[in-house]
Amino acid sequence: MESQNVTRVSAFLLLGLSEDPELQPLLFGLFLTMYLVTVFGNLIIMLAVGSDSRLHTPMYFFLSNLSLADIGFTSTTVLKMLVNIQTQSKSITYAGCLTQVSFYAFFGCMDSLLLTSMAYDRFVAICHPLHYTVIMNPRLCGLLALISIFISFLDSQLHILMVSQLTFCMNLEISQFFCDPPELLHIACSDTFSSTVLLYCIGAFFGGVPVSGIIFSYIRIISSILRVPSSEGKYKAFSTCGSHLSVVCLFYGTGMGEYLSSAVLSSSKKVAMATVMYTVVAPMLNPFIYSLRNRDIKKALRKLLGRTS
Repeated sequence: MESQNVTRVSAFLLLGLSEDPELQPLLFGLFLTMYLVTVFGNLIIMLAVGSDSRLHTPMYFFLSNLSLADIGFTSTTVLKMLVNIQTQSKSITYAGCLTQVSFYAFFGCMDSLLLTSMAYDRFVAICHPLHYTVIMNPRLCGLLALISIFISFLDSQLHILMVSQLTFCMNLEISQFFCDPPELLHIACSDTFSSTVLLYCIGAFFGGVPVSGIIFSYIRIISSILRVPSSEGKYKAFSTCGSHLSVVCLFYGTGMGEYLSSAVLSSSKKVAMATVMYTVVAPMLNPFIYSLRNRDIKKALRKLLGRTS
């Protein structure tokens, strides 16, 4: 089979979740609904935080940035799939594929780093409550957000570098609804050993370091909570971390499920369903987790809805 260089690849084919024409309207309606719920839910969180002065704190500053990153993360993958279903086309240009890979890595890394910043915020609030306002000052919060953006940009550029080194043959069918980097490695006809090593190194560093920071923070948090004498005090301290811990488990649990499924499962459809959980379902559920488990958000939402009425 004659190989062609990656620079001459004009387009890829995104096979999506199903090739059955009868299922396309159902998939379009389902994913459009989930996308609108995701965007609307995260926008509501951002508006609630911005409109209530009581929520102008480091924790909710990071939460509003997380909501913005979730909107970008879902938009990167779902919008192209909706357009392809509507136009009955499966193609995506090479430049469009690189753009998807870049934004997918950027917003995914941004989510991870913001969750780490929120874990550090909870660590300072519970383990060093008397110094909380001094440590978590606006300057530090802004610096953490800028560092997250810079590291996420570096992550996205490394992903583009990895993909740009690949050479593709005649088979340009991607068994996903977006340009997933592992799938691009799978269809490449050149030697992918170095690219695979680079991909896992990127994942280990940009994913492993934030996870280690979150685990360390919660080990210190749990040890501090256990030293609280009253059960009511323990519950109150842990309740401030409940929403964040739920989102962390959802994000990393679904993300780990996606990459384990791509390495273990042979069925491309099962891998695609695992990817849906990570890229669509998790960002959609985050606003519900924070709004249902957080009294301050509930009050801000009631106040916001009252103003709207």
